Amino acid sequence: MFLVDQLILLAAVLALAGIVSSKASSRLGLPVLVLFLFVGMAAGEDGWGIAFDNPAAAHALGTLALALILFDGGLQTSFEAVRSVWKPAGLLASVGVLVTALVTGLVAVAVLDLPLLEGLLLGSIVGSTDAAAVFSMLRSAGLRISRRVKSTLEIESASNDPMAIFLTIGLLEVLVNGMEPGTGLLEIFVLQFGVGSIAGLAVGAAAVAVINRIHLAATGLYPVLVLACGFLAFGLAANFGGSGFLAIFLAGVVVGNSRFVFQRGTYLFQDGLAWCSQIGMFVMLGLLVTPSKLLEVWAEGLAIACALIFVARPLAVALLLLPFGFGKREIALLSWGGLRGSVPIILALFPFLLGLSSAPLIFNVVFFVVLVSAVVQGSTLMWLARRLGLAEAPLSRPAATLDITSIGDVNADIVEYTLDSGSRAAGRRISQLALPDGTVVAMITRQATVIPPRGSTLLEAHDHLFVVLRRETRPFVDLVFAAGSEAGRLALPGAELRLKGTTRVEDVLRSYGIRLDADDTLPLGELVLRALPDEDIVGASVTVGVWSLRVCERVGPRVSTVGLSALPTPRDSAPRVEATVPRARGPAA
Repeated sequence: MFLVDQLILLAAVLALAGIVSSKASSRLGLPVLVLFLFVGMAAGEDGWGIAFDNPAAAHALGTLALALILFDGGLQTSFEAVRSVWKPAGLLASVGVLVTALVTGLVAVAVLDLPLLEGLLLGSIVGSTDAAAVFSMLRSAGLRISRRVKSTLEIESASNDPMAIFLTIGLLEVLVNGMEPGTGLLEIFVLQFGVGSIAGLAVGAAAVAVINRIHLAATGLYPVLVLACGFLAFGLAANFGGSGFLAIFLAGVVVGNSRFVFQRGTYLFQDGLAWCSQIGMFVMLGLLVTPSKLLEVWAEGLAIACALIFVARPLAVALLLLPFGFGKREIALLSWGGLRGSVPIILALFPFLLGLSSAPLIFNVVFFVVLVSAVVQGSTLMWLARRLGLAEAPLSRPAATLDITSIGDVNADIVEYTLDSGSRAAGRRISQLALPDGTVVAMITRQATVIPPRGSTLLEAHDHLFVVLRRETRPFVDLVFAAGSEAGRLALPGAELRLKGTTRVEDVLRSYGIRLDADDTLPLGELVLRALPDEDIVGASVTVGVWSLRVCERVGPRVSTVGLSALPTPRDSAPRVEATVPRARGPAA
């Protein structure tokens, strides 16, 4: 048997053990990635006896895995989230890491009796939060917290690695190579952030243009092309002295917020790779450590972990976020949500690679601190969110977007919705739904039965609907099919809603909560015809309370499409036909 055969078997067994153990994650209250770490430790020298003591290989594999994780995180991060929190998250990712490193480093100097620079080196290594741990907790464990807190944690964890790397490499250069602090450190800082940002944004924009213009024979190559572009951003940044981690994350953000061919399949492909990377990385890091050596530094490691969790992190968060209007509860949750994970462990390999004499001690203490942070903070984060009143009700099942496979960009999506008993569409017939013009219910599945949709089809709770829609109408369709707990949180879009002329006033109220002061049973097309003269009325509008009804299309004597929008403010109002419409007969249902 060849060695590679044994390695494949070993990798499969460890991966399966990690995946099976993740089933116990919710029962034990532990983050799933901690269980992967425990699997690796159990398989190591003090467990099953697998010996793995190669810092260089661990650094290489960890860097590759972390790059994949960050790219997937970038693909799932919206521009809206970045715009809403980039200032506080950016400060936490830079100044916050520095404050955390200084406080933790000074404690390490006192506890471990290390020289000042070596203590600050340890503080710098554990100064950054970990993207893999944070993304796993917030996106894979069913944890729903306040959007602003969630976005801040995600953006910070994805962008604070350059600062930690800058501090770690800078201090190692001073300790090992005797570099004088000053312009050399400033150059490293500028290169890490500047080159990383430029490479990520430029490659991301170029990738979208290439993906939408190239015609590949096999659709399965599109996800590979997207991944290759991500690695191109990482490689270009890293080889020019920048942060590859920041570059690949930003490239993912640019690509993920654009439309491109085979988009949904690409997301699934990258998500699977990210999970494989997380499993492999944490199992490998578990193999790398010797648990018996952790016991030798448990007291010192616990003291440093407590200083990091209860002093350094809260101090940095409070100092930097109070000016942005974050409340005490949000600051408390952001402080507790600063999980440490794979990044500090990978950075703790740098002293080994550069031959620092205190490298074994630093590595074992860092590993212990990460273990305490992941177990204690990760297992209590949801509990704390509930106690602070920042936890949100979980979604019954999010709407899923399916791919329309096509060469080139298509202005249409197939979206799957699952109805619950509180949905506005449950208990109503398809013909009674005021769906935007051009929206089609293509298929309905009810348990194991496929139901061909007709206008008379009565929708029930737990039905799965596959709806073909245009992208710009998606917010309106979401309102119609949203779960009852979500409908109240969704705002009515400000754009014009185009409806069929046969849509009744009552249907508009039941579907969107829009009350028109007119006869409930009156179709919109007939409503505007009654109020306008019988002539070329396309483009003319009718005022109904605070709403404007505009004639978009007319086929013969009937109005086929009506545009519904809220009345503009007086200074923005455009000329329109004022008309009186029939009054409602009574309160709308």
